[in-house]
Amino acid sequence: MFLHCIKRRLQLLSEKLPRYHRNVSKSINVTRDDISEETSLLMKLCAERYYISFEAFQTSSCTYGPLGTELKKNIIEQWTSAIRSRAYVFGINTSLLSRTCEEPVRIVDLRALKEILNQDSLTKEESSQKIQKLLKNSTSVRTSLLQGALQQYIQALELVNRTLPFGLSEIGLCHNSNNQFIHSSGCSFEATESSLVWFCSPRTSSQWMDYWAHQRLQWWRKFALGPSDFSVCNVVDEELREGTSHGVKVLYKFPWGSETLETLWSLGDTQLLKTHQGSCINLQCRDGRKSVVPHVISVSANVDRGMLAYLFNSIQLLKKNDSKQKLHQRTVLKLHPTLTPVKVALDMGRGSNSELRQVCESLLQEFLEVGISTWPGYLDTMSLSLENLHTKYDEMGVLFTVMVSETTLKSGLLLVRNRDTTVRETMHISEIKCFLLKYICASDNI
Repeated sequence: MFLHCIKRRLQLLSEKLPRYHRNVSKSINVTRDDISEETSLLMKLCAERYYISFEAFQTSSCTYGPLGTELKKNIIEQWTSAIRSRAYVFGINTSLLSRTCEEPVRIVDLRALKEILNQDSLTKEESSQKIQKLLKNSTSVRTSLLQGALQQYIQALELVNRTLPFGLSEIGLCHNSNNQFIHSSGCSFEATESSLVWFCSPRTSSQWMDYWAHQRLQWWRKFALGPSDFSVCNVVDEELREGTSHGVKVLYKFPWGSETLETLWSLGDTQLLKTHQGSCINLQCRDGRKSVVPHVISVSANVDRGMLAYLFNSIQLLKKNDSKQKLHQRTVLKLHPTLTPVKVALDMGRGSNSELRQVCESLLQEFLEVGISTWPGYLDTMSLSLENLHTKYDEMGVLFTVMVSETTLKSGLLLVRNRDTTVRETMHISEIKCFLLKYICASDNI
């Protein structure tokens, strides 16, 4: 999804840039070439470094490579962990298909539709009736995860003994054909949405809305290289949904402008009562001595667009002079250690290939057993210089490069390079696993 989005945005950039450039060039020194170069560079890097499948260039679907798949998984895990860290938040899993009449996207039997249209004997009114019946009997496809949580509300009440507040969370695919961003950017109709539906007392709903808006902004900023690119704003009255009293958006400032990553809605009790018509008593919870129908706060994030935001936020173009005063440019995908798909790249230098490979395979197995994601660079048959290896792994976002060499066979010493500092140090093979585990664990608290 996000590759197609980048390509479309790049095409539209020339139309928007003159106004955009006038507004921001003085403060952040952005030029037309800077924006297009950054966008093109990310497209190229994502395709070459296994974040996006090359098939994605020909499709608008979410087609990720091995590293892109792992990055998305890490974002989802951290989102789930943050949401589920509160007591009384339960995970649910609902069907992509539903019988809800309000869903605007439906799956229609094309053959049946063609048969109706090709029946010349039918009058216009008869054709219309048959088509309406076909649509009525077709299955709708969800465009958000909200309805599934509302439908499971009464069952969840038994888990919390009818006590507020509590929440239901879910992550799943949705079809967003009514999303204006999709039509303007050319992005996929299919997107992965992460959702929290929070049920709370009517008298505390505004406080909970403020709480979740603050928490969600802090979460996005926690894993960002440039936290200031993430911000929040209130939804203007014209964009408020029916029955919604307040809305908040979490935004990311892309080179072409700000886009919404996550939206929070204060829905009151309207949607809940509409979902469970005729069962008002069954919806009530205890609020002190009173029995009330809870208010609903909906928190929903577009994971695919969030992934794009972190990729843009993490890319760095660093320039340095070598010993001969020659200028070199270094591209680094400096993803947060918790999110980066590959923590360690294992490679080997000169020496006995068979013996060095055995050491690498032993280390690979040792790292994988304790959950350290490792890239088996030693399997690459193309010989690269040490500098070119570092360039490759920096663009992949790999945290550490561990080099096994002839010295390792003699003394057990490895050469370990840090992505963020570029410092190379020697470390004994018996210490490397403990060192990596400590670093990864510590990064969760950064």
